[in-house]
Order: sequence, then structure tokens, then C-alpha cells
Amino acid sequence: MKLQGSVAFVTGANRGLGEQFVRALLDTGAAKVYAGARDPAKVTVPGTVPVLVDITDHDSVRAAADLAPDVTLLVNNAGCTTRADILTSDLDSFRSEFETHVVGTLAMSRAFAPVLGRNAGGAIVNVLSVLSWVSITASAGYSAAKAAEWSVTNALRVALADQGTQVTALHVSYLATELAASIPGPKSDPAEVARAALAGVEAGLHEVLADDVSKRVRTALADGPETLYPQLSGGRPLV
Repeated sequence: MKLQGSVAFVTGANRGLGEQFVRALLDTGAAKVYAGARDPAKVTVPGTVPVLVDITDHDSVRAAADLAPDVTLLVNNAGCTTRADILTSDLDSFRSEFETHVVGTLAMSRAFAPVLGRNAGGAIVNVLSVLSWVSITASAGYSAAKAAEWSVTNALRVALADQGTQVTALHVSYLATELAASIPGPKSDPAEVARAALAGVEAGLHEVLADDVSKRVRTALADGPETLYPQLSGGRPLV
């Protein structure tokens, strides 16, 4: 897929990685960028079309798809984190994570799949995480939801292949954004990650691994729990 001349819809476009996707798309020559947000007034990038969308509200999702019938690229970026601990957090926190990352992403993809099909197939980018592949106890709700979103992404990739829609999964560790502001340690530049993801779309990649942590964990998947979770035998966690 070529990004120059494309028409994109980005969710969670008012800040963080979503805003950087918007900027990167405009820089690559996208003809139009719909910037989706629960509060469109917070979209500040000039040259965009702000759109009200809450991915957990299915009426809102359908309205957004009706408003944007020319879309050729959907970027499912909107997300949240409740910091739901595996043992101590209430179950509603887990439900919130799944409603956003799994059901919300699926709702957006279903709503825009016919749009993309009518527009020569196009592409979907699902913003996942290194935590799609490895869980941490202090944010187990997020990890579990991202793992389920990875599974949904794989199913969408197969289901939409016949209509020519490319589905690209972005896996990345911590970003220098508000979402991870309280987490210590090195973080990736969201602008660089957005550019890498879009380059992966143009290259036809099924997966984009945006940092070394994601690459290391992806490799460890084949080796089983002992490698994914070295802390089981007294080692340091991978993430």
C-alpha cells in the first residue's frame, strides 16, 4: 500500500502515539487524515479532520464509519490502562481493558472493513504491545487484553485477505507518552515508532517490531515460559 494520496482514520489521535501517526501520515503525503478522539476539540494538528469517536460506543463507531466513506487506512491506536494487578485489582478493571482493546478494536475493524473493501482493500494497523506476548503481574489486565487483541488481529488478517485488506500489527514496549509517564526506564520516541509502523505498512509487513525489547520477547516465544519468565528461576524479567 502507498501512503501518498491515502485517506487515513486514526483513533486516539489527540495525543501520544496517535498524534504522531497523524503527523507522520501528513508528512508522507496522505490526502486526508481523519483524527478520531472522544473530544475532537483536543485534536490540535492542523490539516486534519477531527471526528468524534469513542471506540467503546458502537453507535459512535458506526457513525464514524458513515462519516468517512473514503478511508483506505485505519489505524486502531486508541487504548487505556487501568494498571490492573492480577491478584488485587477489581474485575471491572479487567473488563474495561477488554472492552477497549479487544471489543473496541474489533468494532472499529468491522465497521471500516466494508469501507476498505470498496476502496481497493487498503490496510489496518493495530497498535499492540510487547505485552501481547509476555505478561507482567502489576498490569495483567492490559497484558491480557493486548494478548487477546493480538489474536483478534490474526483473525482479521485472515478474514480480510480475500478483499485485499492488509493487516499490520505494531508491537512496541514503553513509549515516551503520558500513558507510560510514571514508569521508569528507557522509552521509545513515539514519532519514530509511528514512522516505523507506516514504513511497515508500505513494505507489506504483517508485524512491525518497533524496539529491541519487542524483538527479544518475540524470539523468546518459541522457547517457552522458562525463557519468557526468567524470574521463575531467580532471573530478571524480560520487561
